[in-house]
Order: sequence, then structure tokens, then C-alpha cells
Amino acid sequence: MTAGFGSGDGRPAGAEPADASGSMAGRPGPLPPRIEPQPGSTWSTTPSGGTDPARPVPAPRAERPVPPNTGQWGPPPTAFGGAGHQGPGAPTTAPGPGAYPPAAPGFPGVTGYPPPGPAGTAPSTTAGYPGGPAHWPASPPADRPTRRRWPAVLATVAVVVLAAVAGLQAYQLDRLGDRLADTDRRLAQAQDGDLARLDSLDKRAETLEKQAGAAFNPEAVASAVLPSVFRVRAGEFTGTAFAVGKPASGGGTNLFTNFHVVEAVWDGGGREVFLERTSQRFPATIVKVDKTNDVAHLRASGKFSGLVTAPAAAKSGQQIVVVGAPLGLEDSVTTGVVSALRPAQGGSGPAIQFDAPINPGNSGGPVINGSKEVVGIATAKARNAEGIGLAVPIKVACDGFKIC
Repeated sequence: MTAGFGSGDGRPAGAEPADASGSMAGRPGPLPPRIEPQPGSTWSTTPSGGTDPARPVPAPRAERPVPPNTGQWGPPPTAFGGAGHQGPGAPTTAPGPGAYPPAAPGFPGVTGYPPPGPAGTAPSTTAGYPGGPAHWPASPPADRPTRRRWPAVLATVAVVVLAAVAGLQAYQLDRLGDRLADTDRRLAQAQDGDLARLDSLDKRAETLEKQAGAAFNPEAVASAVLPSVFRVRAGEFTGTAFAVGKPASGGGTNLFTNFHVVEAVWDGGGREVFLERTSQRFPATIVKVDKTNDVAHLRASGKFSGLVTAPAAAKSGQQIVVVGAPLGLEDSVTTGVVSALRPAQGGSGPAIQFDAPINPGNSGGPVINGSKEVVGIATAKARNAEGIGLAVPIKVACDGFKIC
């Protein structure tokens, strides 16, 4: 299409001048614009600016097809109604007076104008605004904002859940700390109680050990005493002697026995006797005698372990062990209890009565308590009776000879 625009002479487009020699003849300028229709057109512009329905509508060029207007919101509507946008399928109306024709076939796809309709129809125009642009939707679909809000909602929920989990874990850790502290306190209390019980058990064990040591054990007493007890041979008589106290001042060992055991040698003027033990024989000398209490002091040149004497007197019911050589049988042991303490009678000193069996040869042997201490010297037994033996208290012998 060709078109031109002049300075304007007041004539409508396409009109010829009324008179070439008139008042307008002398005014230079281009000819008024003329619109040449394209082949196949059925309408054209009238001088009054309207449209002529009798003329054909120009069709798009075959060699340059018009692309569909596919904008952001989908395909455009097919026509423009008088009241606004009309969707697909809306009826089209013929262009009325004053409406602009559609875009010329030479300018396809012009922004703001819809593609031409089918042949023989005219595009609709907007009511009250001829030739105005189409009213396209200005807002996005309704579901897009909702979809965009979902990530924010999910993030908020995740934050809330994490905060709740963190709070729960903190609470559990706090409770666990309290339980651990309580357990530590209980363990400390239990340990203190255990220590107290251990101390109490130690004290009780010490007491039991003392009691066990003080308890009567004939086997232990015999094993501790026997190495210090000997069979003594004085002439034709035999008896028993035992080492006592510390070693003698000039060397050797002090021993006790009964006077009636060495009486024959002493009265005969002799002083030498012999100590026998396990096929060994040791010479000893009678140092001093006490006829009233029936005690004799011997001294041997050899060194033997002396027994310990009891500091206190024997008591009735006290358990004892008697060691000697009855009838010459050395290392014989009998047990019993202290029956009574007898005062001195008929020119004899005090005596300890006990019920341990003794026989000839036990004379001069030690009477031992449960603490392995000498409480007396076995002296005699009652004739025609059983369980009645007599012993000289060790204190009497120690006081008389000063060797304990």
C-alpha cells in the first residue's frame, strides 16, 4: 500500500480539487493521499473516514503469512467487542462509522492489533474508543501465588519442627544431667557407707583374730611348747624339765623341774643330770632346790628357747595343756581344765588342781594355758582317783628362783 500525507488542504482524502483555477490552484503541495486496494479486497476507505462494506477486505499476503499473536497470556481473542475483551467464539460486528480498518496486509504482526479475521469480516472495535488497543488480561492465573507460597510455608513448618526437636533434646539432656548428678550423689553416699562398713568389718576381724588367738587350740599350744620340753634322767629316776625365761647370765639355759625328780642325786651329793630329746642327750647341773614347794632349778650348757610364764594366776575353768614324758614317753600331751586353786596345807605350798590325765614321768612338766603361757609345774596326782592332778603355781617358782 502506498500513502502520503501533505500539509492538509481541508479536503477529504481521495477527493479531487473542485476547480483547478480556483482559490486553491495556486497553493503548491503534494496530492492528497490515495489508498490503493490490494487484490482480493472487498472494502475501502470512504472519503468520510468510514468503511464501505461493499468493497472487499484485504487478505494477507500469501508469501508472508501473519504469525499468530501468542503473547504471555496465550492466543489473542478473535475480535474486540464494544464493551471490552471478547473471548474466542464471540460474535464479530461489522465496523461502524469512524472505526479504523485492520492493519494493512503489508504490515503483519503489528503490536497492539489482532491478526485479521476471516475474509469478508471486519474486526470489532472497542466501544467508545475506535481503533483502541486490545484489553489483555493484566493479572496472572490465580493458582500461581498459592504455588509460590508453598516453599515458605514448608520452610516455616520445618523451622518449627526443628525448634521443637531441639527443645525436646535440650529438656532430655537437662533431665539426664539431673539424673547423673543424683546418681553421683547416691554413689558417693554408697561409697561412704561401704567405707564405714569396711572399717567396721576390719575392727570386727581384728577382734575375732584376738579372740581366735585367745581361743584354746591344743595343737597350736603343743607345737609351740614341745621344742622347750625335755625328758630329764637323774640316776635311776626319770621325769620332765622345761626351759624358762631368758638365757642364763654365764650362757646356757635355765630349766625348772620337781625336787623329788632329782632328790636322789641331790641327797647323794651329786649335781649332774641329763636332758634327753629325740635321741639327743644334754648335760645339766642342779643349781638350787626348794623342798617345801617341790621345785628345783637346773642349768644346761646348751641354748634352748625358754617358755613364757603367765603374769596372772590360773582360774577355775581355764583350759590347759600338760606336756611331759609319762613312763618315759617323751613329748606326750594331755588336755583339761583348771578344777580349783588349793591353798597351802600341811607344810606344802598352794596348788592348782586340774583334771588333765598325768602319770609317773609327768612330774616337772609345764601346765600351759591357751595363750601358750606357763601357769604351773605338774607335781602329783591323787592315788586311787581319776582326774585329780596337782601343780605348783609358776609364780611360786619364779619368786623363789628369780629366773623367769
